Amino acid sequence: MGFSFFYTLAIVFFPSEDFRKEANVKNSTLFEEAAQDREAFWAKQAECLDWFKPWDQVLDWKPPYAKWFVGGKLNACYNCLDRHMGTSTQNKTALIWEGERGEEKSITYEELYAEVNQFSQALKKLGIRKGDKVAIYLPMIPEAVVAMLSCARIGAVHTVVFAGFSAESLKDRMVDAEAKLLITADGGFRKGKLLPLKEMADQALKAVPTVQNVVVVRHTQQPIALTSGRDHWYDHLIGEAPTECPPESMDAEDELFILYTSGTTGKPKGIVHTTGGYLVGATMTTQWVFDAKPSDIYWCTADVGWITGHSYVAYGPLANGMTQLLYEGAPDFPERNRFWKLIEKYGVTILYTAPTAIRTFMKWGEEWPQGCDLSSLRLLGSVGEPINPEAWAWYHQHIGGGRCPIVDTWWQTETGSIMISPIPGVTPLKPGSATFPLPGIDAKIVDEAGQPQTSGYLTIASPWPSMLRGVHRDPARYEKTYWKNGSYFTGDGAKLDEDGYFWLMGRVDDVINVSGHRLGTMEIESALVDHRSVAEAAAIAIPHPIKGQTIVAFVTPKEKASFQPGFEEELKLHVAQIIGSFAKPERIIFINDLPKTRSGKIMRRLLRDIAEGRVAGDTTTLADPSVMEQIKAKYQED
Repeated sequence: MGFSFFYTLAIVFFPSEDFRKEANVKNSTLFEEAAQDREAFWAKQAECLDWFKPWDQVLDWKPPYAKWFVGGKLNACYNCLDRHMGTSTQNKTALIWEGERGEEKSITYEELYAEVNQFSQALKKLGIRKGDKVAIYLPMIPEAVVAMLSCARIGAVHTVVFAGFSAESLKDRMVDAEAKLLITADGGFRKGKLLPLKEMADQALKAVPTVQNVVVVRHTQQPIALTSGRDHWYDHLIGEAPTECPPESMDAEDELFILYTSGTTGKPKGIVHTTGGYLVGATMTTQWVFDAKPSDIYWCTADVGWITGHSYVAYGPLANGMTQLLYEGAPDFPERNRFWKLIEKYGVTILYTAPTAIRTFMKWGEEWPQGCDLSSLRLLGSVGEPINPEAWAWYHQHIGGGRCPIVDTWWQTETGSIMISPIPGVTPLKPGSATFPLPGIDAKIVDEAGQPQTSGYLTIASPWPSMLRGVHRDPARYEKTYWKNGSYFTGDGAKLDEDGYFWLMGRVDDVINVSGHRLGTMEIESALVDHRSVAEAAAIAIPHPIKGQTIVAFVTPKEKASFQPGFEEELKLHVAQIIGSFAKPERIIFINDLPKTRSGKIMRRLLRDIAEGRVAGDTTTLADPSVMEQIKAKYQED
C-alpha cells in the first residue's frame, strides 16, 4: 500500500539535525516577527535588495489595490547583476546551459552583466524606452534570461510567451500587450525536432501592427526569412553595442512584466507585476524555501514562459547570486535518464520540478534514476499542482535517496512568489501537504460567505508584496475574478488537518458534487495513483440524472503494469476504501497519456469536452495535441 490522504496524517518527516544546523532559517523567529507586525516584517525583508532611494511608506492598501514600498526607487536587473560586481560572485558561474543535442555553455555573472548591458543598449537603439512593451518568444536558452534582464534594465515591460504556443496565441498576447518589439529565435529543438519559431512569429506579426522591430537569436542555424528594415540578428546587434548601459531608476510600483495566464472565458488574462514588491517576494522566498547557499548548483526545470521561470530562474536565483542549470530539451531525449544524467554531470544540489514530471518518471520506472549518481542532491522541490503522497514518497526515496527534504510549494502566476511551503530547516513534512503559509502570508480557508472553515476555499486575507497589481487593460476583470469578501480568492480548494497543515485540493471549478458530497478532483486522483499499478490519473465530473454529477477517471498505467480483466473494478474499490463508496468513479478509461501543457498541468476541461461530446477547446498549449484523438477514440470504444 502506498501513501494516501488518510495514512499521511500520521506520517511526519522531520528535518535532519545536520540540515537544520546549516539552514538559512533554523527556527520560528521569522513567523513570530511577521505575526507581530506584518508591515514592519516586510520592510525588514525588503532590505535584502539594493535601493537607489528608500521608500516613504511600506504599504498603501485601498482594497483591492495595493502599493508596496511607496516612493522607493530600484532596478530589478541591478539587483540581479550589478550588485554582484566587485564581489566574489562576479567571477562565479551564473548560468550553466545544455542544449538538447548536448551543446554546453557556461556564463559567469561578469559575462552575463556584459551581455545584458550590450543588449540593453541595442534595445535602446531600436527605440525601446521605459514603459514600452517587449514580447519574448524564445526557447530555454541563455538569451531568454538576457532578454528579460535587459528589458528590466532599461525599464521596458517584458511579456514572455512560451515557445510552445502557436502563432495565434502569440498574436493574441502581443495585441493585448501592444508590444512594440519582439525577440525570437530562428527556431528551437524538442525531442530532436525543429520548432520553427521565426516562421510562427512571422505568421503572428501579420496581425500585430504595433511591433516595429524583431530581434532574432541564431540558435538552430536553419535558414529563415528576414524582413528588411524590421528584422535584426541578435549577435549583430550586441556586437555593435557599447558594453555599459546605466540601469533605469524604477519606482517600486513601475511595471516589471505582464504574464498571460489561462482564463475560464478562453481569453488569456495579462497578469501585471511591478518591480519592488515582486522582487522582494522572489528574492526572499528563494532564500527561505530553497535554503540558497553560495555552493549550490540549482535547477528549476520550468520554462521562462511560465511564472516559475520568472521568479525561480530569472529573478530569485540571480538576485541571490546562485549558480543554476538551464536545459532546453525534454526529459526523455535521447533516453529517459536525461534529467538524472544532467544532475550527475553538473553536481546539481537542488531540483525543483512538477508533480506531473515526477509521476511520469514513476511510470518509466526507478531503474532510470538508479543508473545515475544523484548523491549531490540535498533538497527537492515540487511546483505546479498538488503532489499526491505516493509521488512524494517515490520522489523522496528514488531521487532524494531518503535524505533530501521536499519543499512542496503552492503559489500562482498571480501571487508572484511562493505562498505556502515548508521551510526545510524548520518544517516537519507530511507527504502530500504544502504544510503552512510562509512568514507574512495570511492564508485562510473559508466558506461561500467568507467564514473560517477547515475545508473550503483558499483565500489570502491580507496584501503581500509580490501580489498581482491588476489584469492588463481590464480592471473590472481583476476585481471580479480575484476579490471576494475583501480577500484574494485563489480559485483553489484546501483543507486543514488536526495539526493545522494545509492540503491543497485543486481548482474549485474542478470540484465534483456527487449526491451532495463535494469532492476535489485531487482527492480522487490521489486515491487512484495510490494504487501500485497507476502512474497518473485525472478525474472529471459529467452530468448524472440522479446523482447530479458522476465521476469519470482517465488513468495511465505504470510502464510494467498489465491490466487484467476486473482491474477497473479493483480500482473503483480502492478509491472506495480510501475515500468512501460515494467517490467511486462511474467509469475508468485506461489511456497512454493525459492531455498536459508543456509546463505539466493536466487540461481537465479537454477531458470534459470529450466526455460530454463537445468539440475540444483550444489545444495549442498541449505538449502533444495528438493525445486528444487517442483519448477520444478510447473513450468512445469503452
